[in-house]
Amino acid sequence: MPRTVVFETTGGPEVLTVRDTPLPEPGPGELRLRVAAIGLNRAEALFRAGTYLEEPELPATLGYEASGTVEAVGEGVTGFAAGDHVDTVPAFDLNDYGVYGTHVLVPARATVHRPRGLTPVQGAAVWMSYLTAYGALAEDGHLRPGDHVLLTAAASGVGLAAIRTARRLGAVPVATTRTRAKAPALLDAGAAEVIVTGEEDLLARVHDATGGRGVRTVFDPVAGPGVLTLARTIAPGGRLIVYGRLDPRDTPLPGQDTFAPVTSRFYSMHEVTRDDERLRRARAFVTAGLADGTFTPAVDRVFAGLDTVAEAHRYLEAGTQTGKIVVTVDDDADEAADDSAGG
Repeated sequence: MPRTVVFETTGGPEVLTVRDTPLPEPGPGELRLRVAAIGLNRAEALFRAGTYLEEPELPATLGYEASGTVEAVGEGVTGFAAGDHVDTVPAFDLNDYGVYGTHVLVPARATVHRPRGLTPVQGAAVWMSYLTAYGALAEDGHLRPGDHVLLTAAASGVGLAAIRTARRLGAVPVATTRTRAKAPALLDAGAAEVIVTGEEDLLARVHDATGGRGVRTVFDPVAGPGVLTLARTIAPGGRLIVYGRLDPRDTPLPGQDTFAPVTSRFYSMHEVTRDDERLRRARAFVTAGLADGTFTPAVDRVFAGLDTVAEAHRYLEAGTQTGKIVVTVDDDADEAADDSAGG
């Protein structure tokens, strides 16, 4: 019997329940997947809490990233067949589709063949992070070889992907973390410098790391008034990109009203995933990085079974992870989990 994670009211992880549901049949342009593993994202926690960009239409399910096997193909779909091993990419609204379940429907355009050599756990841990980093750092060519890029709260899945993306572009990643315990993982991912913001002076360290020039780009998921300090690390002509809102306070965008020599903007990976041509380029970029080993899915912890989803959300919201949190759904993914964790 198919099982699906649902919630009937917004709130904390405790609102998530697992229910038996009918087997869904794919419509035009859709695939039905037998899910092996699910990658968790902070956007889903915000959606569940009712604080995301879109309000959930209750009762609701959720989930952007899954790895699994195609079971059925809808009318008009080409390029996929039953038995294909695939991953989903975040190219849909959570009110339209969700992948927290054993058998789910997804748009074919939001599905990719799993890259060779990846386990289901790794396949569920790669696309959101690397597509987000690609769109912000690589898509428009602003970040150039030799440029310094400041990556704040860099121990997240997106932060680690951004370090590796910057390296692939020839740029120099400078990573920040609040605690020194996460510094080794950032250095292992390729950070040229790690600044422990709970202990060190950010402005002084960036000055020293860049030879006084400042950084070309700041890539920040925190937001809030702290962006004014981040703007002081940016060289003239540089850019501040805010892609999250860990700090719920108002976010002043430097350069918008002070005529500072920087530009600043809010960014969403949907700018890439909902545009077919940008998504094509992004998939090619990420797939190439995976093929040559430049990109590696970073998995912090694996939870076994849909019934652990509330516990996994609590762990996600604690903010102690380094890399991605994954929930396995079937036995094959469970067997691969030990090899993937920490990878």
